[in-house]
Amino acid sequence: MARPSLRRRRRDQPASSAEPDATLGSAPGATLLDHATDPESVAAAPVPAPLPTASRVAGAGDPRHHFTPFLLVRAAHPRQAVLTGLAMVVVAALADRPTRDLGLVLATVVVGQAVLGWHNDLVDRERDRRHDLPGKPLADGRLEPATVWTALICGVFLLVPLSVANGVTAGACYLASVAIGVLANLVLRQGLLSWVPWAAAFALYPAFLSYGGWGGATEGSPPQPAMVVLAAVLGIGVHVLRSLWGFVPDHADGWTYLPLRIGLRIGAGRLLTAAAVWCGLTVLAMAFVGTYVGFEQ
Repeated sequence: MARPSLRRRRRDQPASSAEPDATLGSAPGATLLDHATDPESVAAAPVPAPLPTASRVAGAGDPRHHFTPFLLVRAAHPRQAVLTGLAMVVVAALADRPTRDLGLVLATVVVGQAVLGWHNDLVDRERDRRHDLPGKPLADGRLEPATVWTALICGVFLLVPLSVANGVTAGACYLASVAIGVLANLVLRQGLLSWVPWAAAFALYPAFLSYGGWGGATEGSPPQPAMVVLAAVLGIGVHVLRSLWGFVPDHADGWTYLPLRIGLRIGAGRLLTAAAVWCGLTVLAMAFVGTYVGFEQ
């Protein structure tokens, strides 16, 4: 997803100019990746002039971009929701959960992630509008806050029975992880402890899978402690990766969370590489533990 450019394009320069548009969303390694090694250069970067709302709505002529259900899906951060759900399904399958359980796991996780996405866009509505971020139907006025709040409340009413259908203990663990995510949208994410909610939420995922069972009819076992620790470590890595695309507006707002500070010191390019290696090694360690020790106790 594209982010505001670090440099203002000259008004007389056409959009098809040979000079590339340095946006974080299109090439994280070519914008703050190069500039982040010098904090003063980032701080001194001019903020682009706000564009008219219609000009920053991609495909504004497409009827879908004014269709409320489509806009609600867009505001739910669908890529993150689906990727997280599929990752949990893969882990559940590797943990020998029955095939019928996998659809329930996917539905539960996707709905929970959608609730978090809607809440995040509601909390950041004015901030997203101030930074003129594209792809934000709530910030650009195509969605009303009341509509998103209604969707969020309906999502919660759907999420509770879906979670409990995995088992009371498993459902409580997943609902607790979503609650931590909601809390993270409100506090901690601007400071040096921004990684704590991510670690805590991810640490609950193994328990959600190990205790889970179709319809709550069977109660599983506690997860291996090593798997819980590795899941928390993975959550920190995912936090760093997710933070990279928000460095420019976050720095402009004076945020001081840990990934941003590290990025300003070593460059976002190196940070991206380090975070990818971190996550990759953690996944390999989880695979090793699951194979030779087991997922459950």
